[in-house]
Amino acid sequence: MLELRGSATGSGEDQPLAMHPTSVPHLRPLVLRFPVNPRRSWIPTSAGFSGSQLLLVRSSGETAEPSPRTPKEAVAGLLGHRVEDLLKREENRPLLEGLKEASRRVERARMALADIVGQETEALRAKQLVIQLQSRESEIAETQKQILTAKAKVEEAKRAVSSNMDEENSEFLRDEAKTKQIERFESIKAASVSSLVGAFSSLPISMYEATSFTQLALHTVIVFLSTALFGVTYRYTIRRDLNNLHLKTGTSAAFGFIKGLAELEAGRPLELNIGSFLSHSIDGVVLISENMFVFLASAIALDFCFKMRFLSPFPMKE
Repeated sequence: MLELRGSATGSGEDQPLAMHPTSVPHLRPLVLRFPVNPRRSWIPTSAGFSGSQLLLVRSSGETAEPSPRTPKEAVAGLLGHRVEDLLKREENRPLLEGLKEASRRVERARMALADIVGQETEALRAKQLVIQLQSRESEIAETQKQILTAKAKVEEAKRAVSSNMDEENSEFLRDEAKTKQIERFESIKAASVSSLVGAFSSLPISMYEATSFTQLALHTVIVFLSTALFGVTYRYTIRRDLNNLHLKTGTSAAFGFIKGLAELEAGRPLELNIGSFLSHSIDGVVLISENMFVFLASAIALDFCFKMRFLSPFPMKE
């Protein structure tokens, strides 16, 4: 139990007052000044105090010391105890439950508001994403349009190139066919020149060896055909190497050697004696020499025509 002593403003005597220790937060000595009514006993109320009185609060066994607490803090302690007593009463329990329920409703409303704010934030973010996606979709559509335009241009270029290639191929084929026809004509010209020159150059030999007109005509026709074949072969063999003397003389000698041996084989049969062997050797040399002379004459005539541009070597285009 605490002992409170105070002096009223109108009396010099100390009036002892009783106070429960739990109503004071600290048990240090505290000097308070309260308004009191000198004509009535001191009763603390929530409405206030009338009069003025100096109180000294101290616990048993302690000496009175000045307290550092303010009057406002002491009043707050007294009011807190009064509020606790009021809340513990049964008739105030529904009010307390209502306050708790209101507090829970406020908390739920706060949480709902936070959810709404979060949903609004998410909705705003989703809206921004939708706007970005729409802008990306427009960019993608524009890019696809450009790609389609580029593809159309590429297809058009391919068609143009294909048509140009077809035209070039057709033109090349026409030129090639025309070139082949000209080549054939040049070969016929070479065969004609070679056969005429060969036939005329073989006339003295044919007239010397022939015993009848029929034999002369047959020999002349054979020379004409063989030199015609030589002219075509000579043109395709020499080609544009017109200054190659070894190639030109080698071709003429090969034709003359083969034709001379063929005539020797078609002549008299060989007997197993020296006289027949010598006779066939001499005849072979004479026949090979005569045919080489004829083919050399044809080669000289063809070479002259090539150099005079009367005939074109093979191929006509380099």
